Amino acid sequence: MSALLAPAAAALAARHPRLTPRISEAEAADCFDLLFNGDADLAVVEAQPDEPPRDRARFDQRPLLDDPFDLLVPASHRLAARERVELAEAADEPWIVPGAPCTCRTHVLSACGAAGFTPPVAHDAVNWEATIALVAHGLGVALVPRLARVPETAPVVRLACADEPRRKILTVTRPGGRTHPAVAAALAELERLVPAPIAG
Repeated sequence: MSALLAPAAAALAARHPRLTPRISEAEAADCFDLLFNGDADLAVVEAQPDEPPRDRARFDQRPLLDDPFDLLVPASHRLAARERVELAEAADEPWIVPGAPCTCRTHVLSACGAAGFTPPVAHDAVNWEATIALVAHGLGVALVPRLARVPETAPVVRLACADEPRRKILTVTRPGGRTHPAVAAALAELERLVPAPIAG
């Protein structure tokens, strides 16, 4: 989510010079702990498809955007000339999936399961740069979120999925935290950046 958080933090610092934004990258469960312990005021997390809703009395969670996943294939791949594919068309390919405990791993495996297959995992990668490099070298295919930046020079093709797998991105605060001026300013910058904010 660096494509969202880094520009939001930069815009916040530019618009509010007296604020000093600090980003701490962490898995979703750790973000909730940071909020609960008072070590963070705002978290931006992926909702997990296999988790029940968090206790609403402890956290104020609201949707920020839905981020679609695209199928990433090598430029020489048999599907590369297509604009849109069914995920099941890549069922027999070697797959590169986010390594545990990356939050996106559950999303990728759930999307493949919903398409009727379990991906044959050839490689695990903990960041999108590694995933893109593995795909570029012909070592497999992968699902990558639309927010993940793919360099234009990378010999890969990004294909929309007819299945429309997506992850839901949430903003999370402690109850009442959204009214704090610094948090409200940070939320405003995030909402300016998202392509399609959704009502909470």
